[in-house]
Amino acid sequence: MTQIIVNSLIAASIYTLVGIGFSLIYNTGRFFHFAHAATFTLGAYFIYTFNLLLHIPLILSAIFSILGCGILGMIMDKTIFSTLRNRGASALIMLLASLGLYVVLQNSISVIYGDHIKSIRVGEITEGIPILGARITEIQSITVMTSILILMVIRLILKKTNIGISLRAVANNPILAQISGIDSNKVILFSFFAGSAFAGLAGILVSMDIDMTPSMGMAPFMMAVVAVIIGGISSISGIALGAIFLAFVQNLGILFVSSQWQDAIAFGMLIIFLIIRPQGFLGRRI
Repeated sequence: MTQIIVNSLIAASIYTLVGIGFSLIYNTGRFFHFAHAATFTLGAYFIYTFNLLLHIPLILSAIFSILGCGILGMIMDKTIFSTLRNRGASALIMLLASLGLYVVLQNSISVIYGDHIKSIRVGEITEGIPILGARITEIQSITVMTSILILMVIRLILKKTNIGISLRAVANNPILAQISGIDSNKVILFSFFAGSAFAGLAGILVSMDIDMTPSMGMAPFMMAVVAVIIGGISSISGIALGAIFLAFVQNLGILFVSSQWQDAIAFGMLIIFLIIRPQGFLGRRI
């Protein structure tokens, strides 16, 4: 049972990182950003390129990769989504554009790097650190600690800084925020940078644990979206709570049923919440 708890915390950490990034973009841009899954994948391939192909030290490669994903997010917004917003495009049009961008990016990764599995891991594979009968590897423990740190930092930024207040203002009422002198486009651009950087960070951590493929981003992205909806898309704490709840339910399902039912369990929980409590654990009813 202890191993189930550890595995759930590891999965919840990834869902939280991806979910926070998705939430920032969704709340300010007000559309479902499918290409967030490709940004997750690119985080893994960026660090592979910097570290193994260009022989840059691992820490610097990770920093460059996170910044690269953030800059890529800004480019997405400036070249595509900002243009569509200025033309009055609906949320559906934005979603379709993002879905198309995801397909383009995923196929570009396949063309450049190939479809076979690549690895960024170094050193021998070990059993991990023993904790009360369970085992956790070094990179998995880093994943959990990083997720907790990011959660604390983003909560502090949203509550105590000017950019955080601007983010919340645009998320709550973009028209009123604009009237109040807040540049919504700049705020949305920042949300794309930060959200994409978080997705890239999650991709890096996963790739250092279980390798990488061009299609690796969609599964954690969809699970993160489910966690966001379960927890409440407007609440950072709710997203973390939703991620933990979803990860525990999935891992218990693996224990008592089968790993093949993981996705079915997740989307089953999503349907239940959409019917019973669509605002999620800590979300607000609109």
